[in-house]
Formats: sequence, structure tokens, C-alpha cells
Amino acid sequence: MNIPATLLYSKDHEWVKIEGTKATIGITDFAQSQLGDVVFVEVPVIDTVLNAGDGIGTIESVKAVSDVYCPLSGAVVDVNEELEASPQLVNEDPYGKGWICTIVMSKQEEAKELLDAAAYTKLTSEEA
Repeated sequence: MNIPATLLYSKDHEWVKIEGTKATIGITDFAQSQLGDVVFVEVPVIDTVLNAGDGIGTIESVKAVSDVYCPLSGAVVDVNEELEASPQLVNEDPYGKGWICTIVMSKQEEAKELLDAAAYTKLTSEEA
């Protein structure tokens, strides 16, 4: 299982890449492997203001429909429109082309609550 050390993780299996005040969000390799083949991804609307823990969309697979939660508070400034036509990108490249959205963080201190790669590895090994 791929857990890049350069990212942060939520207990709900979202990953976060922070660059300045922006945070790009997607679901982890562990999450996509649990879902199976992704057939539909609902992304949030640009300019939506979210609090940490709010739903940002859903991912539908052949097995289940799962909610995706925003790990940080902020406003959506970009969404991955490619997922509409190619939802399988979440399976093929969860940390790259399978990203879901980018927010401008309103409470950067919330990032301290996220897990590093070692803590996320421990969490997934307990859940596996």
C-alpha cells in the first residue's frame, strides 16, 4: 500500500497536500482499494465554504457509495473535473490525477490534527 511521507492524512482516509495556504484533497490508496472499482465521483462546487468534517462529495464504486469529508476548513477554489469522465483515476492514481479538490484553508492550525505517514500506516494496519 502506498502512503507517501510528504502528505498528511485524516482518520477518514483522505490525504492532504499543503502548499502555502492551499490544500489539495483526495482519498488514500487504502480507501480506494477498500472501495474497489470507482464508477462515479461527486466533487464539491467551487466557492463552497467548508468546515473540517463537512462532506465534500461522494465516491461510488461497484461495491458501495462512500462520503468524502473535508479534513480542513476552507473555501473550494479548484475541483478535478476530469473525474466526471474518468472516475477510475481515483483507483489508478489516487495521489496524483485522482485528486478531488483544492481549498484555501481558513484555519491552518487544523493541519496539526492530521496524521503523518507513520501514524496513518498504523491506523490502516489496525483496520485491515
